[in-house]
Amino acid sequence: MNRRPTLLAAITLTAAAALTLSACGSDDSSENKDNDKIAGADTGAETSASPSESAPAAADRPKIELPSDLSYTFDWSKTGDQEKDAVLADSEQSIKAVDLAIVNQDALDKAYLYYYEGEAAATTEEFIKAYVKAKARVTGAYRYYDAVANVSGKDQASLVYCEDQSKAYDMYLETEKVNKTPATKNSYVLYTTQLRKNDKGVWVIDKIQSQRGSDKCQP
Repeated sequence: MNRRPTLLAAITLTAAAALTLSACGSDDSSENKDNDKIAGADTGAETSASPSESAPAAADRPKIELPSDLSYTFDWSKTGDQEKDAVLADSEQSIKAVDLAIVNQDALDKAYLYYYEGEAAATTEEFIKAYVKAKARVTGAYRYYDAVANVSGKDQASLVYCEDQSKAYDMYLETEKVNKTPATKNSYVLYTTQLRKNDKGVWVIDKIQSQRGSDKCQP
């Protein structure tokens, strides 16, 4: 993903998946950065469906509880297709799980590792480590929209969607200072993910790429 604050604008991940820190108004002009993030909180979120509604139940699915200063709006509706709706629902949880790891300052937090595997898990771990090293976390409001889910066969899928970071910021933990930056073209990020249904019936992310400032996501 591609959520990057000015604080960590210089951090670059080397894997194929791109992660960014929360960047409401990054003044970085590059449209393809290897810094990225996934966000999510239960407060203020408008979701297409809870995992129990559109995805197979999993007894050990992690509970995600985030601070009240974080909110997420998912402007994507149910498709009517059970598997596509499960992809959307599990993707919402995966976004929130990464933010939980950042809030917990734990690069090996179990919640995000429940939804990320392989290459995506490795790059996400590095992304979270950057926040831990900086002693910072995300705050503010995120919006997700223009989602397109596709399912291939029984256990392969892709999801393309946009993220609006214009009202999302980084907060330094020691001082609780919020690094507010103005919204720019780079506040809007296009994500492309590849998912696989695991043996628990959960759609996990294997690969994730992002493009900051994508024309497809501009308001």
